[in-house]
Amino acid sequence: MVEQNAIFPLESIPGSGGHEVAAEGSNELLAPAGAPASERVRPTPHKSKLQELLANDKLPREDSARVATAVVRYDQWIADMEALATVGTDKVRDLVSLLNEYKRAIEIDLVWDSDHDFLFRQRGQLKVDNSVLEEFLPWLVDPEIIPALKNMDCFAGPASAFAAAYFQTAITAPLHSLGLRIRTKDQDFTLSRRAFVRASFDKNFPADATDNEAVWLAYLAAECKTNLDKTMFQSAIADAHDLKVAMPGSRYYIICEYLDMTPISTAGTDVDEVLVLRGKRLASNKRARYSTANGRRAHRDEYLDLLNRSPVRLSVVERFVEHLEGLINHSDPEEDDVVSRGYF
Repeated sequence: MVEQNAIFPLESIPGSGGHEVAAEGSNELLAPAGAPASERVRPTPHKSKLQELLANDKLPREDSARVATAVVRYDQWIADMEALATVGTDKVRDLVSLLNEYKRAIEIDLVWDSDHDFLFRQRGQLKVDNSVLEEFLPWLVDPEIIPALKNMDCFAGPASAFAAAYFQTAITAPLHSLGLRIRTKDQDFTLSRRAFVRASFDKNFPADATDNEAVWLAYLAAECKTNLDKTMFQSAIADAHDLKVAMPGSRYYIICEYLDMTPISTAGTDVDEVLVLRGKRLASNKRARYSTANGRRAHRDEYLDLLNRSPVRLSVVERFVEHLEGLINHSDPEEDDVVSRGYF
């Protein structure tokens, strides 16, 4: 028999100390959504990419100082966000403003202005610039922005989210194990809870004849992309389906900076919405002019003008915050209320 998934109190999770829990499959820490800002330990996927880049033996020697400067700039970005005293929509506005300033430093000062092509051509593999968004999103999950979080026992950040459970067993197999297997999917951003699953042929769940697994249940998941093309969109649709089979009440979003495809309706898919933060991706013939350091120097003003015209849009970030609020403030209908109003 299988014990129903149980959500344990945060303080009962081994190693959590009642504050943070390591995401399965990574060294990141998911941030307790309701903790005061001064006590929160947020995931740092972008910082990790900067550190990996510094240790990359393929990094041109002349770019090492540029990366070290980016690390200092990163520390200042985090300090500036921690120092914000605003609340509600004002805090969202200030966070987005700081995000745009920092992204400019990464995109221009670190990558674009390099005299070598390594950072520009390998940025997709290095994930230095596109990990900024992954690190930013948990800062929106804040009781000073969404007051209902103060009473929530959940976590915000990347996680290997539960996608399916199955048993590798046969009727002739020994009774000491059901062969419980858990399939997960790495998600760039989640609102999650830790759940513990036990399976045994013995209703008393003896330790030597019980399979134990711990999973992250993603009530909301988001896939982050710098440039969203049709192949990525189709892959995200499949991921959203798996998530919603495992968690029927969950929500799934795609958040991209630039759209690199003709928009396709999400109706009929398990994707709740695609959020485009900055606009349409440049055409390939224009991007080709930027492939070399000389080309980037020649077209620097042109590219700066493009960035000035397409920052991360506050209105789109606010829309995502509204989705977060809708999920957190959602409650199951009461029978008396349903009967009195006539629908549910």
